[in-house]
Amino acid sequence: MRERKRVGITAIGLVTPLGIGSDVTWQRLTEGASGVRRITLFDASASRVQIAAEVAGFEPRRFLDFKDTQRLARVGQLAVAAAELALGSDALAGLDREEVGTIVSSGLGGPDAIFSGVRAHLDGQAVSPLFIPMAMTNLAASLIAHRFELQGPSYSPVSACASSADAIGQGYRLIRDGYAGACVVGGAEGPINPVVMSSFASMRALSRRNDEPERAARPFAADRDGFVLGEGACVLLLESFESALRRGVRIRAEVCGYGQTSDAGHLTAPRPEGDRVARAMTLALGEAEVAPVDVDYVNAHGTGTLLSDPAETRAIHLALGEHARRVAVSSTKSMLGHLLGAAGAVETAICALSIEHGVVPPTINLDTPDPVCDLDYVPNVSRRKPVNVALTNSQAFGGHNVALVLRRAPEQTH
Repeated sequence: MRERKRVGITAIGLVTPLGIGSDVTWQRLTEGASGVRRITLFDASASRVQIAAEVAGFEPRRFLDFKDTQRLARVGQLAVAAAELALGSDALAGLDREEVGTIVSSGLGGPDAIFSGVRAHLDGQAVSPLFIPMAMTNLAASLIAHRFELQGPSYSPVSACASSADAIGQGYRLIRDGYAGACVVGGAEGPINPVVMSSFASMRALSRRNDEPERAARPFAADRDGFVLGEGACVLLLESFESALRRGVRIRAEVCGYGQTSDAGHLTAPRPEGDRVARAMTLALGEAEVAPVDVDYVNAHGTGTLLSDPAETRAIHLALGEHARRVAVSSTKSMLGHLLGAAGAVETAICALSIEHGVVPPTINLDTPDPVCDLDYVPNVSRRKPVNVALTNSQAFGGHNVALVLRRAPEQTH
């Protein structure tokens, strides 16, 4: 039987609606800034929903040559940018790239490429030969593996909005169990186009506060009216403690627990009891050998939809028991929007940064809490407090539930 290894995060690359780079994203998160604006990626003036969380000021040429900026779907551009921010400064030095895996996910792949390809076909034009590679869901993993010559296991788990949380969990287990020396993990999503927006709007899943974009995303609030769609990417480098020590690199946080369940119910609506989400949290805590009372921070899935927020609140009560009312809980989707398949990775990075800095980011726009949502959601202002154990939840259409547990690495212990 293989000896299990401890696994740490040693590099973080973030491209989010709050900024390009982990430092600027973290600073604006703790300031309670909103990345939600009126849409600029297409003309949404006649649309029911005219707001989204775009990556403002993103210049693909900073990370890609001109040819790649023309042929890569936006999801691929965002993924490469996050990978460059995480790995581009010799972060892989001393690693055997034959032993480095690449598990980077997307919930939708390249919907902009699909939109353009279908439109060209219906207009009687030739469909681009790049249609398939630009649209495929594993594009981000493939691009990153190729760019950094990573030759270990490479694939993209697809579980809708839990996809990148699964990517992290599976990368963690590959390293823990000795099947990879290190893993580049994460997620990317570029969903802000007319078809995706129109579909979510028809489902009544999106906030329609077009006149006050920055206040539109309001998880756990009594007057919430849906989530705000976002785009972005997160890439993390995971490796064993032994590898990090040998290379002399700092462990930002330890990944120590991963739990998965299925609601086995409605295709889009969560189980109102929250019991399957709670079970994922309990499984992750059990794998980490962490007691519920030791959890300092929960980064909630917290979308701001009418059904999901109360169900997740119940799940936290079920999983943490009496400690649920004492733990700090926040939804950073209130500032970033919902990045779909990239959300889990971004929120895992936020947990690592919260552990590192001893700050819990807030849930903004929480002026009138829903009485059913009765936890400490760190309303509107970030909170300085030691965070030794953080838990992050991801739930998804299809009933996928994922929980990840992170804790302070030994050299970070107070």
